[in-house]
Amino acid sequence: MSAVLLPFDPQTRPDFAGLARNLERTAAAGLVPAVNMDTGWVHRIDEAQRLEVLETARRVMGPARFVAGAYVEDGRGPLPDRYRRATEAIVARGGTPILFPCSELKTATGAAIVSLFREVAAGTPGVLAFELGEAFAPFGRIFDRDTICALLDTEGVLGLKHSSLSRRLEWERLALRDARRPGFKVYTGNDLAIDMVMYGSDYLLGLSAFAPEAFALRDRYWRLGDGRFYELNDQLQYLGAFAFRAPTPAYRHSAAQFLKVTGHIESDTTPAGAPRRPDSDVAVLAEIARGLQALVEAS
Repeated sequence: MSAVLLPFDPQTRPDFAGLARNLERTAAAGLVPAVNMDTGWVHRIDEAQRLEVLETARRVMGPARFVAGAYVEDGRGPLPDRYRRATEAIVARGGTPILFPCSELKTATGAAIVSLFREVAAGTPGVLAFELGEAFAPFGRIFDRDTICALLDTEGVLGLKHSSLSRRLEWERLALRDARRPGFKVYTGNDLAIDMVMYGSDYLLGLSAFAPEAFALRDRYWRLGDGRFYELNDQLQYLGAFAFRAPTPAYRHSAAQFLKVTGHIESDTTPAGAPRRPDSDVAVLAEIARGLQALVEAS
């Protein structure tokens, strides 16, 4: 799975036509697109804009699968009701919901988190859980071991996106998954260790929004046991180390810079107040892009 960047136009308005092109490109590469994630600026757009993102995904993807964040941080009312409404909006448009963290979940007990997931997942085709480190958002939370075990045992929770940027914690989750529920998916969100696919993780990355074709090719190489996997993975990891350096949230602007310099979006504008990278990054990103293109063309 690949998060999809929501681009903005020079007037700082969401560029939904650009989003549609990013969705088409991601799906054409063979990846499952994920919208209304942190890469899609879900925390900086309003509810009406989030619904427009869902409508765009429904229109572009048709019957094909996509994932969408159920974001409730700015909602009103009891937390289960907010998540249920957000989840229903996604399911109604053919998407798979992933329950985006919020401030109330950050302070909830593990038992309350599991109860909420069980309640929200009931009557749906299934939902995904999401651990998000504070490096990405101040309301992020990484669950403790007991909560992870309980989520593994919760019907309707299909998988977990793990974004701690810690290999050790992700390896722990993989071991628990293998022991308790082998069919459960662990989606790495570690853009500084994209080789976690070698250890049994699937992925739902922000980095793959930069170059979905290159990620899809890397995946094919891994599946086929082709040694070219390593060279392409190294080049993609170089991009990840550069784009996801501190401050981590500025990676979204790096994505916009990269997609603009490679001709996939028209502007690298970001929402007002969002952290940005220096203009000098563009030359580095362009050089990385040339290296990736050479590897893709040599396939």
